[in-house]
Amino acid sequence: MMETAVNLWPLVGIAAIVVGFLLRFNPVLVVIVSGFITGFAALMPVMDVLEKLGTGFLNTRNLPLILLLPLAVIGLLERHGLKERAQGWIAQIKSATAGRLLIVYLFVREITAALGLTSLGGHPQMVRPLLAPMAEGAAENRYGELPADVRHRLRAMSAATDNIGLFFGEDIFVAFGAIIFMHNFMLESAGIQTEPLHIAVWGIPTAVAAFIIHAVRLQRMDKKLAAELASLNAQALQSRGDR
Repeated sequence: MMETAVNLWPLVGIAAIVVGFLLRFNPVLVVIVSGFITGFAALMPVMDVLEKLGTGFLNTRNLPLILLLPLAVIGLLERHGLKERAQGWIAQIKSATAGRLLIVYLFVREITAALGLTSLGGHPQMVRPLLAPMAEGAAENRYGELPADVRHRLRAMSAATDNIGLFFGEDIFVAFGAIIFMHNFMLESAGIQTEPLHIAVWGIPTAVAAFIIHAVRLQRMDKKLAAELASLNAQALQSRGDR
């Protein structure tokens, strides 16, 4: 029995999204164009492509409201000193460093994402108002005032930690959409019978490896910050002595 060839040309739509975002085109335009590219590559009629785009729009029309309401709440909390309180609280923990704080958050983020609680973190509701200021506060508690480039690096690493914890943690959640997709894809395209639970279990080694690798990166960041900021402080003291 000959296997049916799989048409891989629809994957060109993914490349279109990547190129469009890299060139910083309008995201809505990029998504629409990539949808047409995918549909045409899959030999779909124009009306079917339009129907799929319209259905997707209707299914997600309430998404802006879901996103904007938490942003308004976070904005009010920031205005009333949420960042300052987070920095003050972490400064009271003498043994805290930016790297150790982010390692703890990475562990919690992966565990909660593995349980399906993906909305407990995120850039607007967790990284910007809490995690990044706490990482900066831990570094300031040890080294004093931080240069602007160090602050930006800490903020970037905070965002990366949230991304890694979510991405590899949610792959363990048995009801995650990607796991269901893999189950259906292997069953329909190759006739391979799998259980979503088995796919989720095999995501655990990857999540553990991701945690270890990123934890090592965070420890290296701590050492690099210590050496860099100690050198800057020494130079500042020397310049004051010369005066």
